[in-house]
Amino acid sequence: MKRLFSIIVLTATVFVGAQAQTSLVGRVYYHPNIMADEMKSMQNEVDSKLDETIKEEMAKAEKKKGRPLTAEEKTEVKKKAEEARKVAEALMKGTKTAITVTFKTENELSMQMKLQVDEEALKNAGIGWAKRKALKSAIALLPSSQKMKYSVKDNLIICSDGSDKDTLTISADGKYLYGKMDEKTKFKLMRKQ
Repeated sequence: MKRLFSIIVLTATVFVGAQAQTSLVGRVYYHPNIMADEMKSMQNEVDSKLDETIKEEMAKAEKKKGRPLTAEEKTEVKKKAEEARKVAEALMKGTKTAITVTFKTENELSMQMKLQVDEEALKNAGIGWAKRKALKSAIALLPSSQKMKYSVKDNLIICSDGSDKDTLTISADGKYLYGKMDEKTKFKLMRKQ
């Protein structure tokens, strides 16, 4: 009986240990546009503050002119604010940031970030040819792939490229990988493989 109990305990221990040490090698996590949710949030914020911004611009114009604005001048201020909102919206809709994280070995991963710009959307927003080309050139200079060393501690994946450290979090079921671009911008990648 003691021997049977010992075998069950040993088997359970090995099974639990194997579950805790599940290998990440070969897993791929992806999101086609991590900025989509952030863009929606920013768009909602811009839309909610548009009236306030228009009032501020009108107050500045009145102060500069030293008199109340005419109906025509007020319309012009509103028109400029609406045009600026449309340009901001087109910029948000015209850019996409895809991220792929691939676990290559037990301690090395590859992170790929692909930034895409829809030139037609920028053109429709009134952004000139030179600015569109400059933006595309700047994007082309960005590194698209980076290899990093990593270690796993519980559900945290601590990554390092040699100079910087970053932390990713894996969901308990292993389907999602969470991270941050900066303090405000968080992302969630879904497991593809």
